[in-house]
Amino acid sequence: MAGGVLVNSGQGKAYPGNLTVYVIVTCVIAAMGGLIFGYDIGISGGVTTNRSFLEEFFPSVYRREIQFDNDTTRSANQYCRFDSLTLTLFTSSLYLAALLSSVVASTVTRMFGRKLSMLFGGILFMIGALINGFAQAVWMLILGRILLGFGIGFANQSVPLYLSEMAPYKYRGALNIGFQLSITIGILIANVLNYAFLRIRGGWGWRLSLGGAVVPALIITIGSLVLPETPNSLIERGKQEVAREKLKRIRGVDNIDEEFHDLVAASEASRKVQNPWRSLLFQRKYRPHLTMAIAIPFFQQFTGINVIMFYAPVLFRTIGFGIDASLMSAVITGAVNVIATIVSIYGVDKWGRRFLFLEGGIQMLICQVVLAIAIGVRFGVNGVPGDLPVWYVVIVVLFICIYVAAFAWSWGPLGWLVPSEIFPLEIRSAAQSINVSVNMLFTFLVAQVFLAMLCAMMFGLFLFFGFFVIVMTIFVYFFLPETKNIPIEEMVLVWKRHWFWSRFMTDVEYPGGANVEMRSA
Repeated sequence: MAGGVLVNSGQGKAYPGNLTVYVIVTCVIAAMGGLIFGYDIGISGGVTTNRSFLEEFFPSVYRREIQFDNDTTRSANQYCRFDSLTLTLFTSSLYLAALLSSVVASTVTRMFGRKLSMLFGGILFMIGALINGFAQAVWMLILGRILLGFGIGFANQSVPLYLSEMAPYKYRGALNIGFQLSITIGILIANVLNYAFLRIRGGWGWRLSLGGAVVPALIITIGSLVLPETPNSLIERGKQEVAREKLKRIRGVDNIDEEFHDLVAASEASRKVQNPWRSLLFQRKYRPHLTMAIAIPFFQQFTGINVIMFYAPVLFRTIGFGIDASLMSAVITGAVNVIATIVSIYGVDKWGRRFLFLEGGIQMLICQVVLAIAIGVRFGVNGVPGDLPVWYVVIVVLFICIYVAAFAWSWGPLGWLVPSEIFPLEIRSAAQSINVSVNMLFTFLVAQVFLAMLCAMMFGLFLFFGFFVIVMTIFVYFFLPETKNIPIEEMVLVWKRHWFWSRFMTDVEYPGGANVEMRSA
């Protein structure tokens, strides 16, 4: 048996509670924090192909674009069309800032609650959007991107935790994936706006694209002011009676004593941990959590998805699409992203996390191999494709869409869901901070080096990411236990009964004497 699924033997915990309208509305509002992340991912690629934007801020790239368009022999190397360190720094600086701010957000989230982190995220993102929209020099663009990154760091730290703590355990997967759904909607909206704004006469439409980020920032800012705090956070800050009443309203029942007492017990255990960072990094019993906090976001970025979503218009132009066609193709992939995420919402609590991870990995690998072959055969190692027939364009877009769909119902949402639900309260904020930091670090690295890698590795870039998809699929099969239908405060069960991680959990007791058994996944 490679992985394990925990099942109740009849004496395990099954907290009473309903999926109330109050919880649904609350989680929908909170999940909209993902809009700022998605909008930025979608807007960046379109803006960086805009001629007016390039001419004003990145003239060397603009001159190269003109040379490519004037190349009537079509003999120029298309792989190196957009290779520019400064241009990629514009895109990737945001993610380095998000990495740094997520560490600060960990303390804010733990000491002052999840809502305040969301509020900070919205305000910082709003200021960054305004600076970018009115930018007159490259330094203003970079400053704006850094502030956007600070905002994303705070939002990505707090929103997944908020959703996992608010949701009834039976529906935690679906409600938490609302965050990823908002990211995909943000990407789609950004792609549509890019297509519309960048067609404006006079070449100033890019300012609307960048400045438009104010709107999702306002949504999370206002939302953070009206949302209730989670019972977990209230108990953690000593407000037990308020937490009890809040839990009754959230669950829609009066019989919440068992769940409340478990939350209090988890909080008391949390208070005994003076330094959650030191505990997470050096205590043996947290080794599974630390491994997942690092491995899952690392693998999520090395699926290669950000190659597609950051630079979709750039990539499509590189393989021969016109500017309008490349933006429209990005809209199509954005729509596929949204639809496939809805599939994940439907299936995550029915089919389980492991099934979606494994199926998505296999599907992505097949698509990456096909794309490498398709682009390699047509472009070769010189990057000179000649005229591209319609059937070729259709095949490329089709397999990119199938690839995006696989990511959107697997590593996309589960890369945020699984880390947010597996950490015990005493290390939850610190572990989530590591999760976000690793995610942003490798998002930064991939964004910073992608165009140079495309120039150097050519069609082999797809095989590069395909190798990592093989590794991550094997990792999930052997080392990631199923977490479907396990209450957060009892997540220790999945590690205690796992074939590998149980050796690190010898000094950890079962919560409440729960009795569980295993069956093969």
